[in-house]
Order: sequence, then structure tokens, then C-alpha cells
Amino acid sequence: MRRWVKVSVTAAVVLGIGGWVATPYVNDWWLLRTACDGALPVDAVRELGRNGSHFKDATSASHPELGDYGCSLDFEGDELRSDRLLRMEAYTRRDDVDRELMTVFPETGFDTMAPMPDGMPGFIDKFGDLQLLVPCPALEKDDEGRRPKLLVRTRLGRDTLWGTPAAYETAVALTNSASERLGCGAEPLKAPGGDAAPVDPEKDPRTVSLDRSADTACGWALKSGLLKTSQWQVATLMNDAGPVGRCDLYARDADSGDLRPQLTFAAWYGDWSGRLIAEDGRLPAARTATARCDGEAAHFALSAAKDAPGVDEADKRKLLAAFAREQVRQRSCTGLRLGG
Repeated sequence: MRRWVKVSVTAAVVLGIGGWVATPYVNDWWLLRTACDGALPVDAVRELGRNGSHFKDATSASHPELGDYGCSLDFEGDELRSDRLLRMEAYTRRDDVDRELMTVFPETGFDTMAPMPDGMPGFIDKFGDLQLLVPCPALEKDDEGRRPKLLVRTRLGRDTLWGTPAAYETAVALTNSASERLGCGAEPLKAPGGDAAPVDPEKDPRTVSLDRSADTACGWALKSGLLKTSQWQVATLMNDAGPVGRCDLYARDADSGDLRPQLTFAAWYGDWSGRLIAEDGRLPAARTATARCDGEAAHFALSAAKDAPGVDEADKRKLLAAFAREQVRQRSCTGLRLGG
């Protein structure tokens, strides 16, 4: 009788443990701590998750000899699909990095983007992916004497990207992990902290009046003295470290009266941007400029509406020159050449 009771109690304990292990909550706990080779900031990822949804599975693949690494974490979905919470892809080979950047700027380079806070070497592309680009001091230079860079693209669900600091915390953690796994040796990044969170530039461009833009990275537009302050609004879409950035100047459309970007000044940093300019071929020379920044090429360009209020072609050239000179000053660049 005692033996039967002992066996029954043991069986109950085993079944209890088995049931506990099989619960969705334990599966969530396990995936959060093992997905992406344990690099995820658990609290941040929980914040990105949807209430009531459980995680389904995670994937990870690393190929240091090919210079790539990737991982993902999925929610439970229906029988045909699962809903992805995040996906990260990282590359160190130059062709891969160039390809990825050209993918998000396939037209003229003026595609939708959003800036990250100052100090973060990245931007948010038109797909809503967080792109971070860091140098790799531990990797050998290429045949042209250039040090490889690590590009890390973190894709989060649209419902989870905007408005939460957890997005930056997650992207930074994954970038630091990718640097270690691919032997990049980059200085570890730090998340901006505080309440800094991505903002959707299409829904909320966050413009300020031109006369209030002096302390922004686009304050050169006010200092140029070429624009009537009462007519213009400025959206600052650049920081001090990203590989791309823009200053969008808004004014009322002559026909509709809507506030629209009339002058867009873009900066692209790195030798990859030479391919962008060459393959586009539609930017007038008078609306481009070049320089050397941190040993690589940098390109600056202007896209302008034909009827930008109070701005003629000569003014546009002067404004581009003011923009390029300010970028060269901020980035300690050399060899500025104005097109046209």
C-alpha cells in the first residue's frame, strides 16, 4: 500500500512538472531568454509584445566566414502563418552592406526615413526597419584599404515600432551581439535612454517654424537669410552620427493650400552613396555636392518643387551650398565640391 502511494505521488509530481513546462507562459519565458542566442533585452521585448499573445518559435543563423548573421522571434499565428515580433539581419561584407542600403534608397535617395537620437549611428528606413551602421576595427581592411563596417537591420512589427523606447533598446542589444558574433569589434552601443522613441515621419513630421529652428541640425536654413521665415516650417530628419539624413522644408502648396515639403536637402555618408548618385543619374549637377568624410565619400543633394515660394534657381544653389557647408563643418569633412 505504501509503495503504491509513493509511486502515485511521484507520478503526480512528474505530470505536474511536465504540465508546467508545457504551459505557454513557460515557453514564452524560455524563448525570450534563448532567442537570438540570448541577446534580447527581456523586459524591452516584453514591452514590444502584444497582450495575450504567446511566442511560438525563434530562429538563429550565423556565418562569420560569409559575414552575415540573423535571428527572429515569432508570435503564435494561425495554421498558415505566424506573426513576427522581430527579425534581425547583420552584414559585414561591403557588397552586402551596399545592397541593403541601396534597397532602401532605390529611387533618388529621397525615400522616406526617420532619424535616430544624436549619438546613434543609424536611421529608420521607409519600411520601418531600424538600421545601425558601425565600423569594425577588428576586421581586416579590404583591397582598397577601407575598414569593413557592420550594418544591422532590425525589423519590428509596425504596431510595436513607433512610440516606445524599447525599440531602440532592442536594436542596440542585437547590434552589439552581431558585432561580437561576426568578429567586428565595434565599440558597444548604448541605447539613448529616457523616453526617446521612434516617431513615424509620415504621420508626425514634427515640424517647427523656421524662426525656431536655429538650434536644430537644420538651423543653417534660417541662418542663410534666403527664406521668408513666415512661410516655412522645418522638419529635422538627421542626427550627428547617422549614415543618412535630411532637412525637409515645408511651405503651403500654391493650389491646395496644404503644408507640404517644398525643399528637401539630403546627406548620404559613405562610399556606397557614390553608387546611389551614379545609378540615379537624374539629379542635376547644380543640385549636388560631394566631400570626404571619415575617409569615405559623402554626397549632398537638393530635391525642390518647381514652385517653391520665393525661391529661384540661384537661391536653391545657395541653399544647397549652405546645407553642404554645415554638414562638412559638423562632420569635420574635407574637400567640399559644389556641383554645377
